[in-house]
Amino acid sequence: MSALLLAGGRLPGSDAPVDVLVRDGVVASVGPAGSADAAGVETRALDGRFVIPGLWDNHVHFTQWTKVSRRLDLSRVSSAAEAVALVRDALAARAASAGSGPVTRAGTPEALVGYGFRDGLWPDLPTKDLLDAVAGDTPVLLVSGDLHCCWASSAALAPHGYGDHPTGLLREDDCFDFMYRVEEGDASSLDAQAVQVAREAARRGVVGVVDLEIDWNAGRWRRLAALGHDALRVEAGIWPQDLDRARDAGLRSGDVLAGTGGLVRVGPAKVVTDGSLNTRTAYCFDPYPDLDGQGGDAHGGACGQLSVPPEELRELMERAARQGLRPAIHAIGDHANRLALDAFAHLDRVLGGAHRDADGTAGSIEHAQLLTHEDVARFAALGVVASVQPEHAMDDRDIADVYWAGRTARAFALADLRAAGTRLALGSDAPVAPLDPWATMSAAVGRARDGREPWHPEQAIDRAA
Repeated sequence: MSALLLAGGRLPGSDAPVDVLVRDGVVASVGPAGSADAAGVETRALDGRFVIPGLWDNHVHFTQWTKVSRRLDLSRVSSAAEAVALVRDALAARAASAGSGPVTRAGTPEALVGYGFRDGLWPDLPTKDLLDAVAGDTPVLLVSGDLHCCWASSAALAPHGYGDHPTGLLREDDCFDFMYRVEEGDASSLDAQAVQVAREAARRGVVGVVDLEIDWNAGRWRRLAALGHDALRVEAGIWPQDLDRARDAGLRSGDVLAGTGGLVRVGPAKVVTDGSLNTRTAYCFDPYPDLDGQGGDAHGGACGQLSVPPEELRELMERAARQGLRPAIHAIGDHANRLALDAFAHLDRVLGGAHRDADGTAGSIEHAQLLTHEDVARFAALGVVASVQPEHAMDDRDIADVYWAGRTARAFALADLRAAGTRLALGSDAPVAPLDPWATMSAAVGRARDGREPWHPEQAIDRAA
């Protein structure tokens, strides 16, 4: 039996020093400083430092987060022209470091991959022609900061069946498909890097993540465990294309995955129903001002894009629930959220509550960014957790003021959800926002960043929440 005494710490909300005794990795007791029996127990003096429970990030894309350090940073560009200039400079620097000849991998030109652009307020349009002019035969893939849009050159598009695409700007399912086809280094080095990235998260106080990467996550985390991953607990999400595989393997949400040292469990079944605000594909009741009657088809429609029709969503969720998998439904626009809540109501009707956990939880809606007032109250009644990413409010505030004008009082409505009895689960959506729980909590409480005035401070939640 192992034991550790954390002596003289403080709990949030109190200045009284306490001792925390941990036995076999479990908190055995918390009492006034000096009250614990320290005989033969390893002791660490905290000298008044705070002791808090370990933090979970309830929504990450772990492979994408791992890849960020390998990609050209586009997070600060404010136009297509500026992004292209960065691409040109990066290609020149890469060529200079490689010497004569093109940079290749196995005889094929190696793609330059960038990440983080947000084009919703740009003055110019991103097109493949702009990239072709500086990249030539070198494949270039630029992934938007919300992961819902890919901007690619002709040399990147052609080998993967998108050579005839008119603009090179791929959205939603096309983007997801294309992004995972473009190779970025070898898989073994990426896995090794992921182990280190997990340790970096642990140093920020994170003890667990819900990984919703578009992948067979059960297999990937087993690989990482074999490489020495021991820093985080993980709930590994399952996507619709893998429901049969999960059924055949007998996997249910909450099951511990063999070969992971008890650290990895089966997570929820993830379904993406709409897009994002920056990409103007979040599915809303009202049209986007720049798409109403002009060019809406390029984005999926003037009101955004519904990726999964209501009947198909109900079928997927019922199928997952009958397999013992907890649904986690991506919905950002108010219309997408309405349809997701309707689908949870359908589960109650057909399963009679048998799909709910012991505490009444039926599943989650991931993001829940724009809600009608009448739908706020439905979350708690249906046992739906609002899995929210407060940093997105900081990233999206300016574009929301343009594209959701007149509706922003019900965007990122954390206080309203909380007041209605909804359970909130906070996360980052890394790499969309950094895997940093302190930034997440700051955004939830302060609704401000970079010295700006708080954005809709009435929707902030207090620290006690």
